[in-house]
Order: sequence, then C-alpha cells, then structure tokens
Amino acid sequence: MKIILTHEVSGLGAAGDVVDVKDGYARNYLVPRGFAIRWTKGGEKDVAQIRRARKIHEIATIEQANSIKGQLEAVKVRLAVRSGDAGRLFGSVTPADIASAIKAAGGPEVDKRRVELGSPIKTLGSHQVSVRLHPEVAAKLGVEVIAA
Repeated sequence: MKIILTHEVSGLGAAGDVVDVKDGYARNYLVPRGFAIRWTKGGEKDVAQIRRARKIHEIATIEQANSIKGQLEAVKVRLAVRSGDAGRLFGSVTPADIASAIKAAGGPEVDKRRVELGSPIKTLGSHQVSVRLHPEVAAKLGVEVIAA
C-alpha cells in the first residue's frame, strides 16, 4: 500500500515521503496513529505542503545539529515521578516527559517525536536516552529519574 508519511518514522522515512508498506502495517499502525495518510492522486498536493512544513521545523545542517547536540549533552535532566516502595514507577516516563524536562532544565526545545527510548523507563535511577536531531546526528542524554 502506498502512503504519505505525515511524521518522521524511524526506519521508514521522513514527513512528506511517499513509501510503500505492507497493508496491515499501514491500516493498523501508521494511519490510526496519524503518522501517515493514504496515497491518492489528490494527496500529491499534500506532499508539497508537508515538505514545506518539515523544512521550517527541520534542523537544516549537520553543524547546527552538532551545536544542539553539545547543548543537550551538557544539560543535567532530572525527572521527579511517583514511585512505589521497590523503586518501580506508577506508569512510565514518556518521551513527552523527557522533552519537557529538557526544556525545564534550561536545554533547547526538543520535539517529543525525536526522543527515542530503547525500552520504557519504569524504574528509578539513571537511564540513557537518544535524541535524533538529524539523520546523521544523535545526542546521548543521561536522564535521572528520582522519587517525588
């Protein structure tokens, strides 16, 4: 099935790309979550609009991405969350929580879709998080989860 990506999808493409994926993946995952729309002849007009919007929000150069990477790696990110007696969290830490904590710690504003968690954060302690700034540049960020 041909689809038009509306958001960046890791391993698939960036917003505005027209890609061919399996029908079930498109119907059950990408389209319901708003990551993609079905490709139509009229949808080609949407591609140009999506690409213009992407250029506005995109980090244009590798040098710019490297400078933001330096700023991110210098920030100490601490999240205070509710937890049980054994150090397990009530719920988990989401990419949106991490993006807002980076902003609160004085770091640059990061889109929550660029924050990549290896596995869900469900315990107290230090965790490593990756922030994909550019297709060639990713910042490794240490996040400390503490009890509130």
